[in-house]
Amino acid sequence: MVEKYERVIDYLYPLAQTVPRKHGTFRELFIRQLFLVSEHLNDAIKANQLSRLYVFDGSLAQLRLMLRFMVHHKRKLLTERQEEVAQELICEVGSMLGAWIKKLKTK
Repeated sequence: MVEKYERVIDYLYPLAQTVPRKHGTFRELFIRQLFLVSEHLNDAIKANQLSRLYVFDGSLAQLRLMLRFMVHHKRKLLTERQEEVAQELICEVGSMLGAWIKKLKTK
């Protein structure tokens, strides 16, 4: 799962760097969120607790929200295709997370 999320960072970080200066505050928040999700993933792996998995899931949801914000027609910080690719990469991580949550719930 870590490798899958690293692909998300590898794809989104360079795109975040191209966000115009007038959106600098958002750019910093977005980059921070990218690495916060990574931190929550590491915490979830180490703890292997359902509550940590839900925190990680919430972080992924926030990242998805930020992507939708970036592609909005009033801002156009990302193209629709870039957002689609990013969402697909995040979806792979989310699918793995869902399976992990299901596994822990059945224990």
